[in-house]
Amino acid sequence: MRAKVFIGVVISLILEVVARAAEPNPLTAAEQAAGWKFLFDGKSLEGWRGFRTDAPGAGWGVADGVLMTSGNAGDLMTKRVYGDFELSFEWKISEAGNSGVIYRIGLGEAAADRTGLEYQILDNLKAEDNERPNHRAGSIYDLASAPSQDVTKPVGQWNLGRIVIRGWRVEHWLNGEKLIEFDLGSPAGRAAIAKSRFKDSPKFAAFPRGFIALQNDGHVVSFRSIKIRELD
Repeated sequence: MRAKVFIGVVISLILEVVARAAEPNPLTAAEQAAGWKFLFDGKSLEGWRGFRTDAPGAGWGVADGVLMTSGNAGDLMTKRVYGDFELSFEWKISEAGNSGVIYRIGLGEAAADRTGLEYQILDNLKAEDNERPNHRAGSIYDLASAPSQDVTKPVGQWNLGRIVIRGWRVEHWLNGEKLIEFDLGSPAGRAAIAKSRFKDSPKFAAFPRGFIALQNDGHVVSFRSIKIRELD
């Protein structure tokens, strides 16, 4: 009898592991204990809104644990604001595609990137906006460049992005590689802003807490496993 019970427990554990492995948006017990939470539940747009609207744009949808847009849907933004945090997300871009994750966003401006910093998402090989180093995947858009070595996966494959921000110290990671560590509050950081396209946007990088948005730039882009750990 004990042998049967033991076998039954083992089978249950194996089935649980298999079920978890099949989930596109896993959150382990260790991650939960460390304070990680989902921004995207893998099933719905719960917790999200549009940049200018209370409801998400009609072009955003969820299928098989993936959050995606076919373009022309407007940015998708969290309903909550965040200060210091670590954000992990998987992204997949279409051929010649362009998108981004924008954070520390304030309301009242014409676009989310007029206040918030952008983690650039790009097809580095074929996108039109691939000439400038600080416009390529993983860069702080128009401010700080990713290394010249391209660590993106081929179009159609999933990439793992990570953003860490404490105060105005920012880290951008891509596929396990730290691309950028930059202090926007330092003289070098303020000088970078003064030379960027945001130099005439007084509210840019001005909010210690703000919304997080997935950018819609008119291209097909997909996200999954979006999770956050607040640090403040």
